[in-house]
Amino acid sequence: MQHCEFDSHSPKNTAELAERLGRAVERGAILLLEGELGAGKTTFVQGLARGMGLTDYVRSPSFVLVHEYRNGPLPLFHADFFRLSGAEEALDLGLEDVAAPGVLVIEWPERAEEALPEEALRVRIVVGTAMDDRHLTFSAKGERAERELDALRSTAAGGQP
Repeated sequence: MQHCEFDSHSPKNTAELAERLGRAVERGAILLLEGELGAGKTTFVQGLARGMGLTDYVRSPSFVLVHEYRNGPLPLFHADFFRLSGAEEALDLGLEDVAAPGVLVIEWPERAEEALPEEALRVRIVVGTAMDDRHLTFSAKGERAERELDALRSTAAGGQP
């Protein structure tokens, strides 16, 4: 498993980092996005979508389990597990099948860890002491996720967005 870390000092920095990752993600990619409420998960997904070439406006999926964005080269499926009661509900979704034609991003994956696919890129966003500061930790498990993380790492100068 590979890891890397980045610091962001604004929502724009966070979105730019995610945009670079969006240019590297491959069909079938699964991203697990962790962070407290207000950490910037939706901002991250908005940047990811831009990097993927999507022209749709990405919004938080808080009240819908999965939003689909198909106005680009690869579809983006943006899921929110916050309201799930457990892994059984997530298993019913067939996550790897959902991800197969595009890219799947899951917010609050810790709500259904047992149902998550083996291969994924985990992104943890931690709010810093200053209002807009964020610390992002990326952990790649599996060959595809490691390639995506390598591509992101190669585009970052000095480890910063």
